Amino acid sequence: MNSTIFEYFRAASLLVLTPHCFDNYLLDLNFLDVPCFKSSLSKVLGVGIILGSSTVKVPQILKIYQNQSGKGINIISVILDLSAITIYMAYSFVKGFPFSAWGDATFLAIQTLIVGVLVLYYEGKRSQSTGFLVGYIVICYVMMSGMTSIDTLWSLQTFNILLVVFGKLTQGWTNYQNGHTGQLSAITLGMLFAGSLARIFTSTQETGDKVVILTYIASTLANFVLVVQMWWYWNVDIKEKSE
Repeated sequence: MNSTIFEYFRAASLLVLTPHCFDNYLLDLNFLDVPCFKSSLSKVLGVGIILGSSTVKVPQILKIYQNQSGKGINIISVILDLSAITIYMAYSFVKGFPFSAWGDATFLAIQTLIVGVLVLYYEGKRSQSTGFLVGYIVICYVMMSGMTSIDTLWSLQTFNILLVVFGKLTQGWTNYQNGHTGQLSAITLGMLFAGSLARIFTSTQETGDKVVILTYIASTLANFVLVVQMWWYWNVDIKEKSE
């Protein structure tokens, strides 16, 4: 193989393989290395989750936009969800974790922010919608620019477990009270559940951070509740319930 082509191939492979595993698999032809298999699987899942996360909430955003309504979406739940995502993103960034371990949080934060802005906008709260957007950008800068200590971020990440559960269950309670899931998207909920479940494994492999792992376990369980509600209320007529 041409050396230039090989170097390009190696560089591309290192997105999902460590240098050791690359040599193990492709030079030594040793395919029975269990640690390498776990590491490679974690990287592949991480990249897959990041790619999936880039559009995971697009169905939700489109549903709100097409209906010109955020009916059934609890804005407090959205804010809590965004807070949890942002804390994890800032904590991982400052800790220097591999991007494959937390990169999806970036895309989730952007899309959750858009959901929040749209919900407020279609409720007629346009000034609050703009303030929400600007305030979030400022908070991100403060948390990720070095102005916030790693100890503070660690404390926030510990609190994140409760934040994640409370945020998801707040939406679950709203669904229960309404007797339907409103403008929530089944595709988005399903992808979020699958992503958080996979993140338990990738976080174990790539960060070893117990707080992060526990956060994803809690997120998976809370997302499962919303998925079950989506299934339970699947055939409910929203207009009929509202009347």
